[in-house]
Amino acid sequence: MMHRKTFMKHEFIGLPIRVADAADPTLQGVAGTIIDETKNTFLIRNDGTKRVPKHHTTFEIDGTEVRGDDIAYRPEDRIRKIK
Repeated sequence: MMHRKTFMKHEFIGLPIRVADAADPTLQGVAGTIIDETKNTFLIRNDGTKRVPKHHTTFEIDGTEVRGDDIAYRPEDRIRKIK
């Protein structure tokens, strides 16, 4: 298992994801594969595609629970910001 800090700096595209908790109850339980990431959202492929906001959302990414507010950076900036 990857250390949490190392995991948070990892590339997320291609990893399995599940929305564990969200401010929008219709997003809870959405699961699939991350196909794109922006500063504020993940694009998830399941039966179709679903764009899910990071803010106020808790994800399970590749078996690790992650608060979206903790990773709300551009993917290329997350590596430098998370220490």
